[in-house]
Amino acid sequence: MIPEAVFAMLACARLGVIHTVVFGGFSADALRERILDADTKVLITADGGHRRGKVVPLKETADEAIKNCLCVKNVVVVERTKNKIYMQEGRDFWYHDLVSKAENYCAPEQMDAEDILYILYTSGTTGKPKGIIHTTGGYMTGVTATTQWVFDVKPRDIFWCTADVGWVTGHSYIVYGPMSNAVTQVMYEGAPDFPERNRFWKIIEKHKVSIFYTAPTAIRAFMKWGTQWPKDCDLSSLRLLGSVGEPINPEAWIWYYEQIGHNRCPIVDTWWQTETGSILISPLPGVTSLKPGSATNPLPGIDATILTEEGKEIQEGGGILAITSPWPSMLRGIWGDPDRYQKTYWSRWPNVYFPGDGAKRDKDGYFWLLGRIDDIMLVAGHNISTMEVESALVDHKSVAEAAVVGISDEIKGQAIAGFVILKEGNNPTQELEKILKEHVTKKIGAIARPEKILFTMELPKTRSGKIMRRLLRDIAEGRALGDVTTLADASIVESLKVKYEEKES
Repeated sequence: MIPEAVFAMLACARLGVIHTVVFGGFSADALRERILDADTKVLITADGGHRRGKVVPLKETADEAIKNCLCVKNVVVVERTKNKIYMQEGRDFWYHDLVSKAENYCAPEQMDAEDILYILYTSGTTGKPKGIIHTTGGYMTGVTATTQWVFDVKPRDIFWCTADVGWVTGHSYIVYGPMSNAVTQVMYEGAPDFPERNRFWKIIEKHKVSIFYTAPTAIRAFMKWGTQWPKDCDLSSLRLLGSVGEPINPEAWIWYYEQIGHNRCPIVDTWWQTETGSILISPLPGVTSLKPGSATNPLPGIDATILTEEGKEIQEGGGILAITSPWPSMLRGIWGDPDRYQKTYWSRWPNVYFPGDGAKRDKDGYFWLLGRIDDIMLVAGHNISTMEVESALVDHKSVAEAAVVGISDEIKGQAIAGFVILKEGNNPTQELEKILKEHVTKKIGAIARPEKILFTMELPKTRSGKIMRRLLRDIAEGRALGDVTTLADASIVESLKVKYEEKES
């Protein structure tokens, strides 16, 4: 997360070269898989990166990744941490040496609107990452317009999206969307809790950030740490808050609104995907009446609806989210796998895009995202969203974060198992477990009452912060653990498995 990452992306775009950015926290194996799939010719990296006071050995990981990648002809290395690294003569080049010899001006390559701008890999249900293709004209139209509409950007704004450029949010709302609107931005290399838990709020105070766009996972962490950290900082420069990456539970929304926005900043709760390229469902600040936890309405020109499995429209109630007409920034394919593209996104209903998310529409026509379809539990014939039960658990004053999964049950088909992280100062007891079960019953109904709750210090998450419920299901069902290569910390799963087995015995 350094300026040279953005320079490299924009240089590729100017030359007409396809780029694919890989998150710096990925393993050598994950990097190799993407390099080989994209048939990459040049790898751009750094000697290292800074994370919580330590150096992340990026070049070392890159060297390991390309050991058997004959397609890679050159490696360009940015000097960032000055740690000792290996440089292979004839293959590896220092970025600063190349730049010092380069011309001041490089004529931009003229591109067709449908020429590929970039490939970005996203998780697939098969375990093999999907290389999502975005093109030049449509993608830029989508991100430029939605940056204007959703964030209401003005010349005086200081914009901060806390995402990593290795994810689509970083592509769309750090690099291409804000920069095409000439927005002044903050870009940050590091963690939100280093050197202290007020790091984000100190940055906002120092740089007078006016638009702040972050993820519910981060917001729930802030909640867990307590209100004293933001209270000690001047956040008066903020005028607009945003949420991205997953549905935000109402309690986190309200905390964000009150503690960070001081009851005066609208929250744009945005729904979109790597595949959609840009935001499709979101409030428009100052225009849309907000509801905590609802992404509200599709943006102008976006035809979104909710369908049954059979493709019948649901005017009010829950079902499967669908997009029924094209939009500019839509994915154009999966790199090297057109059959998978067709099967994944277009085979469920004729000429309708299937995002894979559940949603419900209320009596006012507002959309409420319910998470992935495979995160919908079927309990005694009732569809229950993991998001709804998790929101009910987090609604309790003692809970910082929660994840629930459906587990096999002889009578109900599926029962609900919960994994709960408590706020500091709360003790995990059988009495609290009982209280939380009753709290869910009160918030949703007896049908949603968890069968069992396990208290934990951590949850298994991908490096982008998404909870891996598939692994939680493996733990709760007593199965062998599936693929853990995309986890930020694989050891969490093993410790959870041991703790769960102890509880069961």
